[in-house]
Amino acid sequence: MEIIKTPITDLLIIQPQVFRDDRGYFFESYSQQKFQDAGLDLNFVQDNESKSQKDVLRGLHFQNPPFAQGKLVRVIKGSVMDVVVDIRKESAFYGMHFKIELNESNKTMLWIPPGFAHGFATLEDDTIFSYKCTNTYNKASEGAILWNDTTLNIDWNIANPILSDKDKHSPLFADFLSKF
Repeated sequence: MEIIKTPITDLLIIQPQVFRDDRGYFFESYSQQKFQDAGLDLNFVQDNESKSQKDVLRGLHFQNPPFAQGKLVRVIKGSVMDVVVDIRKESAFYGMHFKIELNESNKTMLWIPPGFAHGFATLEDDTIFSYKCTNTYNKASEGAILWNDTTLNIDWNIANPILSDKDKHSPLFADFLSKF
């Protein structure tokens, strides 16, 4: 398992070693010991999974303290354009985004620590997205930022996304007051 730093501090790409043969493949999708060896002492308490059709966009979502969540995200089937925005007020990268394609072929994962808004756009039908969370979901602590806010300048590579009502009406980044 290779842990790769991104341009944004604390945001990490996790590239597992995949063993393939004529029967299929095998890989470790999580190893507490390998994460600890990399300085990540994490306690995952909840796993989530979603299935979406092509062109579904979910995000940009986050959980405010004290229910802030770190997430280890990956695609089981299909592919997504995964996007995070740094919402940590004291971060040198505040308001900057990072995006990466996660798919069933590359098996790449992304570690998203607390203090990031997260979203993804599905690139294929029947995409199954999985994430391990370091805290439980709390409705009163949920937050969102408008996915297509022009100040964030995110190219989602999707022309007409399918959105929830919540995602259509999320606040602009300029109106957002970070609790991180």
